[in-house]
Amino acid sequence: MTQRTHQTARQVKDPVQPTQSRRARLHEEKLKAARTRKVRRWLAGIAGVAAVALIAFGLWSARPTGGDTATTAPDFTLPTTDGGAVTLSDLRGSPVILYFNEGAGCGSCTVQMAEIEKNPGFADAGITVLPIVMNTPEQILPDMETYGVVTPYLLDDGTVSAAYDVLGKGMHEGLPGHGFVLIDADGVQRWNGDYPSMWLDPADLLKEATSRL
Repeated sequence: MTQRTHQTARQVKDPVQPTQSRRARLHEEKLKAARTRKVRRWLAGIAGVAAVALIAFGLWSARPTGGDTATTAPDFTLPTTDGGAVTLSDLRGSPVILYFNEGAGCGSCTVQMAEIEKNPGFADAGITVLPIVMNTPEQILPDMETYGVVTPYLLDDGTVSAAYDVLGKGMHEGLPGHGFVLIDADGVQRWNGDYPSMWLDPADLLKEATSRL
């Protein structure tokens, strides 16, 4: 057997070189797995921060705004869904709450009015609640029927909503948000509140009103 043959035989039988190769591959795989885990943890951290930021923004954007006021409430006359009309100044002598909302297609807006109707405290306090929307009767009447609302809605062309500065306070720039305006028996605007969350418990609304009358 020649020297070269002996060397080749030793290389075939020598387990050191394959073992070192396997160890190198295993080491590289471990490093790759560690890098993958690190990247995943990093991405998970970013996703967590983004989720927290999104929740915080949602809570911030849905926070109620408004406060006490003491200005003469702009007078108006609007047609109603029952074919009549309401003039605000005709209601002097009793407090009024104007309920501006997005109207047709906004189920929570109509549910709000349905729940207000169920609370006898408004009638007991002599408070009239007037829901105001920028819709036609054909648009809003199906929603009223669906949720069992019987109070006639006032139909605004945007003039009254603009006068009370309630446009764009919800999800739509050109529509009223979900807001309330309290007007006392003398026609003075005492309080307003906008609720982007699209809900205010009627008991809380009543408390806001009676505490200022």
